[in-house]
Amino acid sequence: MARKVIISCAVTGAIHTPSMSPYLPITGEEIAKAALDAAKAGAAIVHLHAREIHNGKPSQNPELFNTFLPEIKEKSDVVINITTGGAPTMLVEERLRPAHQFKPEVASLNMGSMNFGLFGMLSRYKEFKYDWEEPYLAGSDDRVFRNTFKDIAYILESCNDHGTRFEIECYDIGHLYTAAHFIERGLIKPPFLIQSVFGLLGGIGSHPEDVAHMKRTADRLFGNDYIWSVLGAGRNQMPIGTQALSLGGNVRVGLEDSLWDGPGQLAKTNAEQVQRIRKVIEGLSLEVATPDEARSMLKLKGRHNVNF
Repeated sequence: MARKVIISCAVTGAIHTPSMSPYLPITGEEIAKAALDAAKAGAAIVHLHAREIHNGKPSQNPELFNTFLPEIKEKSDVVINITTGGAPTMLVEERLRPAHQFKPEVASLNMGSMNFGLFGMLSRYKEFKYDWEEPYLAGSDDRVFRNTFKDIAYILESCNDHGTRFEIECYDIGHLYTAAHFIERGLIKPPFLIQSVFGLLGGIGSHPEDVAHMKRTADRLFGNDYIWSVLGAGRNQMPIGTQALSLGGNVRVGLEDSLWDGPGQLAKTNAEQVQRIRKVIEGLSLEVATPDEARSMLKLKGRHNVNF
């Protein structure tokens, strides 16, 4: 039988700003459509952030999440993954509000504090539509994205009672060891969804050896108890995804991670990126997992056991 591959799609995120692409989903209607189209294209999981409607600024206001979560659930059986990362400018209490209120099947969880350099994108844009965008990017040269051991424990302990499982985001090798620490403490239960992130300034690089090293280390730490997925930032999205697929991994795409659908070509939809990676998966004689197959692989609580 062909191996089943989980495609996750992160539809908007908190990295890119509205001036970078006219196709970045902002409103609840846009985010819902992007998620539903990605699901139709083959995404088993959609990873969701919210944005202020009037200026596209990242927000963890549960009222904004409520403008798209019910519609996605009503119209699709896709697994919904809510961010607890929010944005690097937010403290953990603010970041957790949507996960606490909506009790999703999956939530993201960053495995360490880190420099999160977005300032390199400044040189690519001469004008910005909104006054928050340029300072948000420029300020990242003196900003630490805080995820302390105490923060991580608080997220795990406060969400575990909801039956929420975690997309464990590892931006560097040390983050794998942090995950192992919390596994030893009994706060993370198998199977673990380890999401390796490549190519963001402040984290591990995007060289093929970086990808292989991350996989070797995860194999040694987690054995058969984990499911490995990757995301490559920007132009690294498809090459790293392809390498990971050949190594037995799963893959995340979406406009949170990359605005592109090829050299110099902006992706008009998240679904375009799902379709592109789906062609790679099927070209490798693998099969795309359905949402229910992903639920079974990850032992999720089920779409009817959420609070939206």
